[in-house]
Amino acid sequence: MGEYRLDRLGEQIREEISKMILGGRVKDPRVSTFLTIHRVEVSGDLGYAKVYVSSFMSPKETAQGVKGLEHAAGFIQSTIGKKLRIRQFPRLTFIHDESIREGFEMVQKINKLDIPGEEGTDE
Repeated sequence: MGEYRLDRLGEQIREEISKMILGGRVKDPRVSTFLTIHRVEVSGDLGYAKVYVSSFMSPKETAQGVKGLEHAAGFIQSTIGKKLRIRQFPRLTFIHDESIREGFEMVQKINKLDIPGEEGTDE
């Protein structure tokens, strides 16, 4: 399968999982609406898909949410598989990803820097 098609399928899976989380269709109490599906990487043979989950919540709460998503993976796979109508739907693996939190913290650190000569440059 072409790289573009895999990327497009990954994006469709990401959107559908996000809609399920926001719509409250995943009934596991560990899954919060504050979870964000960052990206989905689909393998070339459509056998597996890695779903990267991130959040602004504490790392412990996010890890619990990932465990809840892992527990509901069968339901999520069957629901999305019926909707997308592809011959073989990949097996979903949820991975805790700290990239959003790390990026936010990096921006905060950059904003705290005192850069001389930046103020009063109205010449």
